Amino acid sequence: MSRIIPIAVAGSARAGGSPLHFTSPPPLALYIHVPWCVKKCPYCDFNSHEARLENEEVAYVAALIADLESALPSVWGRKISSIFIGGGTPSLLSGDALHELLTAVRMRLPLLPEAEITLEANPGTAEAGKFAAFREAGVNRLSLGIQSFNDRHLQALGRIHDSAEARFAIELAKRHFERFNLDLMYGLPEQSLAEAQADLETALSFTPPHLSCYQLTLEPNTLFAARPPELPEGDTCADMQDAIEARLAEAGYVHYETSAFAKPGYQCRHNLNYWTFGDYLGIGAGAHGKLTLPDQGGFSVQRQMRWKQPKQYLEQVGAGRPIQEQHGVTVDDLPFEFLMNALRLNQGFDPALFEQRTGLPLLLVRQQLVAAVDDGLLTQTAQCIAPTDQGRRFLNALLTRFLAA
Repeated sequence: MSRIIPIAVAGSARAGGSPLHFTSPPPLALYIHVPWCVKKCPYCDFNSHEARLENEEVAYVAALIADLESALPSVWGRKISSIFIGGGTPSLLSGDALHELLTAVRMRLPLLPEAEITLEANPGTAEAGKFAAFREAGVNRLSLGIQSFNDRHLQALGRIHDSAEARFAIELAKRHFERFNLDLMYGLPEQSLAEAQADLETALSFTPPHLSCYQLTLEPNTLFAARPPELPEGDTCADMQDAIEARLAEAGYVHYETSAFAKPGYQCRHNLNYWTFGDYLGIGAGAHGKLTLPDQGGFSVQRQMRWKQPKQYLEQVGAGRPIQEQHGVTVDDLPFEFLMNALRLNQGFDPALFEQRTGLPLLLVRQQLVAAVDDGLLTQTAQCIAPTDQGRRFLNALLTRFLAA
């Protein structure tokens, strides 16, 4: 049985700031951000910067380790369930640098024996020696940014690899990693339904244990937003989504999250921690984190962000100030923040998880839940709350019902 721990949530609007009852802190994951890329893609709104990493690698790895050191008091004694090294293009790191980094993590934080350690990689940076070195360093899951096998579409997306390099990278991944993911995009400039289906069939020919399939969207502050390409019409994109979901179901993949599909047992553990409102420590330039921290005899749920620009991050870590922003999640915002994550899970979540992760009773959102069920957006039983097919298609509209619930 879990021990009940009082939690006082920062920014609580409750009279007198009375503590909430919170079950044991949630699982803890570690996110490590590597901000450099060979070339910035025109659709990308992530914190990534074009640079030659070999000129910065030693200093950046040292900064990551120092950042981790400074965060230890906030996570002391807690075990790490997963590590995700994202970017940018983390596969630009040398095998030696990654080994140094992961060794430093293991020396400072206890990892669960089954901890998942994922590294993002781009096919244009795939090298046989590097992939072997990554596996030797302790990476046990690789996520490859394939996006398409069509050279015309890859060129339109500004990718640095072609179809042949994509296939080569997948073969390398299969050789060194039992667990790997392939990222695919659809709704690409001038893409037809048949071309989207062909990309999926090529991906399936490699029997990946995990696939991420998501529609290209035009994000603010990107080159595509400033100069929009000609994208397929909405109905065509919807047909692509339907065809992809049906084909993957036929092939035995579980559609467990909005854009994630996996063979049974190969779901991404790190991302599942996000969707179930677990804690995660984020280190590296621009990394975000969510932590349950001691606060006035209880705990508070805190959001953190590191300094975004790599140069500024290195300077601030050197000065002992890696965190640029930190704020508490208020009681009013906790229900929405939990549901914004948990309702991405197609199979839904156990209602008891709401109180375990927020310290709040589910009754707080009962009215909104009932209305969403009546409108055909949710199903609710004593064991599970889950979005319907309609709820998944209109997830943003569903979530707005729980703002300041």
